[in-house]
Amino acid sequence: MTYTTVGKPLGRVEGPAKVTGNAKYAADVLLPGMVWGKALRSPLPHARIVRIDTTEAERMPGVLAVVTAADVPDLLIGRRVYDMPVLARDRVRFIGEKVAVVAAEDPDLAEEALTRIEVEYDELPAVFDANEAMKPGAPLLHPNYRSYPHAPAQYFSDLPNVHSHVTWQLGDADRGLAEAARVFEHRFTTHYVHQGYIEPHASVVAIESDGRVHVWISNKMPFRSRELLADAVRVPQERIVVHLVPIGGDFGGKGSLMDVPLCYHLAQRIGRPVKMVMDYTEELMAGNPRHPTTIELRTGVTRDGKIIARQARVIFNSGAYAAFKPTPIVNITGASQAAGAYGIPNIRIDAYSVYTNCVPAGHMRAPGDPQVSFAVESAMDMMAEALGLDPLEFRRRNLLQDGNRLPSGHPVEHVKVQETLDAAVRASRWGQPKARPYVGRGLAVAHRHIGIGDANARLSVEHDGAVTLLTAVPDTGTGSHTVLRQIVAETLTLPVERVQVEVATTDTFEADSGAGGSRVTHVAGQATYQAAEELKSLIRTVAAQVLGCQPEDVTLSGGRCFASSAPERQLSLADVASAALARERPLRVQKTYRVSQYPHVTAFTAQVVELEVDPETGQLTLLDVVTAHDVGTIINPLSHQGQIEGGLIQGLGFGLIEEMRAEDGRISTLSLGDYKIPNIKDIPPLKTVLVQEELGPVPFQGKSIGENSVTPITGAIANAVYDAVGVRLCDLPITAEKIYRALQARQKA
Repeated sequence: MTYTTVGKPLGRVEGPAKVTGNAKYAADVLLPGMVWGKALRSPLPHARIVRIDTTEAERMPGVLAVVTAADVPDLLIGRRVYDMPVLARDRVRFIGEKVAVVAAEDPDLAEEALTRIEVEYDELPAVFDANEAMKPGAPLLHPNYRSYPHAPAQYFSDLPNVHSHVTWQLGDADRGLAEAARVFEHRFTTHYVHQGYIEPHASVVAIESDGRVHVWISNKMPFRSRELLADAVRVPQERIVVHLVPIGGDFGGKGSLMDVPLCYHLAQRIGRPVKMVMDYTEELMAGNPRHPTTIELRTGVTRDGKIIARQARVIFNSGAYAAFKPTPIVNITGASQAAGAYGIPNIRIDAYSVYTNCVPAGHMRAPGDPQVSFAVESAMDMMAEALGLDPLEFRRRNLLQDGNRLPSGHPVEHVKVQETLDAAVRASRWGQPKARPYVGRGLAVAHRHIGIGDANARLSVEHDGAVTLLTAVPDTGTGSHTVLRQIVAETLTLPVERVQVEVATTDTFEADSGAGGSRVTHVAGQATYQAAEELKSLIRTVAAQVLGCQPEDVTLSGGRCFASSAPERQLSLADVASAALARERPLRVQKTYRVSQYPHVTAFTAQVVELEVDPETGQLTLLDVVTAHDVGTIINPLSHQGQIEGGLIQGLGFGLIEEMRAEDGRISTLSLGDYKIPNIKDIPPLKTVLVQEELGPVPFQGKSIGENSVTPITGAIANAVYDAVGVRLCDLPITAEKIYRALQARQKA
């Protein structure tokens, strides 16, 4: 289909404000009388708090308040399981946990006041590895877990520190393994990585004299933030207003309250607005990074290379608290990815989230998927070699097909994984002679669901004929507001510059899921599209009354309305807006779109990596990366490609470079100088191939893209390393040191 605005690579609607410095982020909010807060954090991974002495800090000029757990209600907070105190009460459970908070006239003074607080600790035994934490006799982090609000009903006395366990089952995995000609067992491990957003968490709270609370927060889910804050401080939701601000990067990490409850308690105590901004040391010490994960696979295969059964055990190191997780079992879709993009008729997946004395983990782009995909796609090559099959052919024999079910029982339709895999292979040098020794190629495939949730859109025609879209979807840097603008312009046949986007506060709508989970273009897009269709109908109705024709005879084009039978008689949208006001029927509509079940259509990704390894040092050089995507209609190619390349580069970082190094719960990479993320020198030539068919739940038959490219790339890298030098690495990241050690071990064997 031919479109006017959809499909055009338009620049960001918010771009000028950002590049000129006019965009106001949470840390930029300045209010009269505002003061600064700063938190004192635990230096120990597990300890009993014997005493806290704040006397010296309170005596400092310019220090307005020092608050400890004794000064705030004994309440627990969290996104679903409420297991985290606002300030540590009686004991600390990880290095970086907040013990006290200071409010002062300036941030430097607040920082200095922290040094005057004396805390006496009695150190307790700690556990840092999730597998060790599950063993009988391990130190117990949360003895009263069953009493926590919203804790899952099940409790595992034989598995200490397990706070969630979920099982997916399809067919009979035990029987399938018994009937298999070959059974393979593999184990893989992954590590902590941080989202690496530029803007650290920032919070501002101001309380009016009547108790009404105003919040500015770098959070992608403002309505959920309002709900959680209401629970945390026992203030009715209707008394809290969350003001939407731009967010300087999210990648899954900006969904928690962080310091907002502390800002509230300080503001309530001193009667002035309070701002808290985390620095990057705090982000890396106490943020909510991607979970370290252990993946164990047991796979049954027939003699002709068909996978007929799998048992998977996925263990997520949850850190000290589950508070950053939006569901009782973190990474719920990630663990269920243990089937990969393959139709396995008999499968059982057991996923565990486990408390340890480490930084609490949360969500990061495609939560859980990259960890599990690394295991699945590495195992595919390992099994193919053992069976004497080409890894590409082995995959083709097992790919999902229309009508297959995922481990959750969810059916898939219009499956394009074969076409996507073939497109990636054709665009790469797969199967061609290699230019020199120690060059390797690897491939991997994955799928990602299309996001769900609820969203609102309010559209109105202004007096000058321009259209304003009011949305509660925050700007997280993905270009979503531009995409929504294009949907309106296309539906109303308007020039895109005649559509303006405004962001709402939480007072505007009843609820909105916000950004994240690859939902915005689907859910907010559908709300916007349906509102635009309803507004178009209303415009036609009013225009028909003025033109003296039937609404179905009215055509909209370029911001003007005319009767099909008499095109010389035209009205501008400004004329129609005036006529509507005269009839006391303003051109304004509001739509809510809700979807709670994942669509049967999913999106597939296939990637091919070519790299070279120096056998003397283990140094790895990426030569070429091809990423192929199963997509529908692309609303904005510029933003779409940005999502593909951004996710792919994050995947390269996860697989090769990034690592929050920790020893006994202490993070040692406490700056973006020590914590390496990919830079321009690390990025090889990237080639994108699109397998395009107008078939998807997004407006104009599109599909989600934001989390797709990050998932399979690590498996492709591991497979390429093996192809290059014959060593198999089952632990991320794949560094030169690990390759070198594996090569040395092989020589000695």
